[in-house]
Amino acid sequence: MAGRDGAGPGKKGAEVGTTEVCIDESGFQLLPALERTYAPRGETPLLREQATKAHWSVISAVTPAGDLFLRMQDTAFRGPDVVRFLEHLERQLGGKLLIVWDRANIHRGVAVREFLEAGHAARLELFSLPGYAPDLNPDEGVWNWAKGELANVSCLDLPQLRGEIRRTLDRLRRHPELIRGFFTHAGYG
Repeated sequence: MAGRDGAGPGKKGAEVGTTEVCIDESGFQLLPALERTYAPRGETPLLREQATKAHWSVISAVTPAGDLFLRMQDTAFRGPDVVRFLEHLERQLGGKLLIVWDRANIHRGVAVREFLEAGHAARLELFSLPGYAPDLNPDEGVWNWAKGELANVSCLDLPQLRGEIRRTLDRLRRHPELIRGFFTHAGYG
């Protein structure tokens, strides 16, 4: 994939000057993901948890330059939410954008089609990855890294969980070399 400066065409053959943007969504529940941890012998660590289906849905986008953009909400993403995120990316990134994402229904729905037909297709080119190929999306690295960082973190309510997610992703944002590594790991480097 070409970098932000358009140094060369990506696998899709994007125009010079086009910024590739990989997008994916994930969810974070109050129930902590448990991993092995070290504790003093005989002192089993205890995690307090809230058994609920309450969650945060997060959509993010990464660029080969190491940029990370995201939005969070406490409901599942739908087509209009994806359109708002695409508008956010258009405001943040100049020039043409090659959007690389999976084949989720919310990416192919009426809201996204109407958004493109309303004149945004001149600036956005969409590319869907093959089905069942998360290893081809560098943005999956964001979720793998974040969920590893949040392992064994126990939150008792949604505002506390939101803060933990935000702090974790802000730490990642300060390390663009990690984000660029997600592109290398996905085979784009």
